[in-house]
Amino acid sequence: MKNIFKITTLVLSFLIFYNCSKKVDNIPMDIEINDFVWKGLNASYYWQSDVPDLSDTRFSNQNELNDFTAGFDTPEDIFQSLRFQPGVVDRFSVIVDDYIALENSFQGIRLSNGMEFKLYRNKGNTSNVYGVVYYVIPGSDAESKGVLRGMVFSAIDGTQITDTNFSSLLFGSNVSYNVNFADFNAGNPVVNGTTINLVKEQLQENPVAITKIFNEGTNKIGYLLYNQFASSFDGQLNAAFATFKSENITDLIIDLRYNGGGSVRTATYLGSMINGSNNGKLFSQEIWNEKVMANTNPDVFLNNFTNQIVNRDSNGNTILDEPINSLNLQRVYFIVTDDTASASELVINGMDAYIDVNLVGTKTVGKQVGSITLYDSDNYRRNGLNLNPNHTYAMQPIVLEIKNANGQNNANGYTPDVILAEDFGRDDNTINLGVLGEKSDPLLDRTITFITTGAKLTGKPSFFNQEKPLLDSKFIQPFSQEMFVENFRK
Repeated sequence: MKNIFKITTLVLSFLIFYNCSKKVDNIPMDIEINDFVWKGLNASYYWQSDVPDLSDTRFSNQNELNDFTAGFDTPEDIFQSLRFQPGVVDRFSVIVDDYIALENSFQGIRLSNGMEFKLYRNKGNTSNVYGVVYYVIPGSDAESKGVLRGMVFSAIDGTQITDTNFSSLLFGSNVSYNVNFADFNAGNPVVNGTTINLVKEQLQENPVAITKIFNEGTNKIGYLLYNQFASSFDGQLNAAFATFKSENITDLIIDLRYNGGGSVRTATYLGSMINGSNNGKLFSQEIWNEKVMANTNPDVFLNNFTNQIVNRDSNGNTILDEPINSLNLQRVYFIVTDDTASASELVINGMDAYIDVNLVGTKTVGKQVGSITLYDSDNYRRNGLNLNPNHTYAMQPIVLEIKNANGQNNANGYTPDVILAEDFGRDDNTINLGVLGEKSDPLLDRTITFITTGAKLTGKPSFFNQEKPLLDSKFIQPFSQEMFVENFRK
C-alpha cells in the first residue's frame, strides 16, 4: 500500500501564489481560520473545479482573499458556502471545532452510555416517540446495568419522548438520565415500571464485536460482527482471522449491518484477510481532483492487496507490524443494512472484482467517496509546521471517489441477493431482533440457510417496506459514515 496521505504535502507544490505561505500576518483569528478553510479546500476538495469561489484565479492577491473570507461570520459559514451542492452532491464533508474529538471518533472513542437505539413514532399518537434498543456496546454502562437488544423505552426521566423533545432528552448536555422502559404494545408502548439510570462516559468500542464458528453439516462457517474500520483494532481483526484460519472454516459471514465505515487502509487489510491469493493485485483505486491527479505519481492512488499489516503513528513510528492471516476464500457473505456505508461498501466492491460476493439484508447507503483530515498548519497535517495553537478547527472534506479494480462502484448502494430487514415490529406488531451472534437473529439465521442451501427468498418479508426510523442513535454522530485516508500508509 502506498503512502497516499503524502498527497497533502504534494498539493503544496501547485497551490497558487498566495498559498505559498500558510500563515497570514496581522489579520484577526476568525479571518485566519476562514483563510485556512478556503486554502485547504482549494488544495484538495474533490469538487474544487466545480465551485467558482474555489477557482485558482478567483482572487489576484492575498488582500482580495482576505476581503472575501472576512465576509463570513464563522468558519462553518464559509465552509458551507464552498461545498458543492451540499446535501445533494456533497453529502458528507464536515468541519469541526474540536479535532481531538474527530480523531477519537475515528478510533471508536466517544461520549456514550453504550445503548444504541432507533426511534419510531407511536402508531396511535404519532407525536409520541419510543426507542428500540438494537445494540449494547460491550463494557459500557448500559451493558453493566442489564440493557438488552430488543428492549423498548418511551420516556426519559419520567417525560414522554415526543418528536419535539427527543433531542434534548437523549442528546442534550445531560451526561446521565433515567430510561423508562416499556412494553411494545404493537407500536403504542406502555411504561412497565422498569427504570435504569444510564451514564455517558468516554468509551472506546472494540469494533471486532463477535467472533463465532457454526458447524452446519459439511459447512464450517465463521461469523464476524464488525462495527467500524478503526485502525487501532487492526491487530484484533487479524487475530479473529487467525482463529478462522486455525479452524479451517469453509465459509465466512462478515456482519456489517451497523458498520458506517472508517479507514481505507483497514478496509484493504480486511480484503487481504478474506483472500490472500491476490497479494500485490489492485484492491481499489482513488480519483482525486484534477490538480492532485496531475501533480502526483499515479501509483499513489492505488491500494493493493497485501500480506502484511504495517501501521504507523503520526510521527512515522511503527505501532503494528505483523503478517496478515488470510483465508484464501473464493466466496464471502456480508450482512448489510441501510446503515452499511463507505469503507464497508468498499470491501464489498473491492472483493466483487475477484471472488463471489453475496449479500443478505437491505440496500446499503451508497457512499463511494472518501475524505482526509485537514489541519491549520503549513501542509494541512497534524504534525505540520506552524500548527495553529489558537484553535482546534479541522476539516474533513470529501477529496476522492473510490472504485474497484474493474473501475466500478455504486453510488446508489448495493442491493442484497437475499432481502431481509431487521424486524422492529412496525408491520407485524412483534419485535423479533433475536440475539446478535446467535441463530435467533433472523439475519444471521437466514445467511446460514443461504450458505447451506443456496436458497433465496421468493418474496419480500412482510416488514421489508417498514417505515424508516425517526432517528438512529449511532448514525446521528457526524462522523459515523466516514471513509478516510490515514497518515503514513505503507
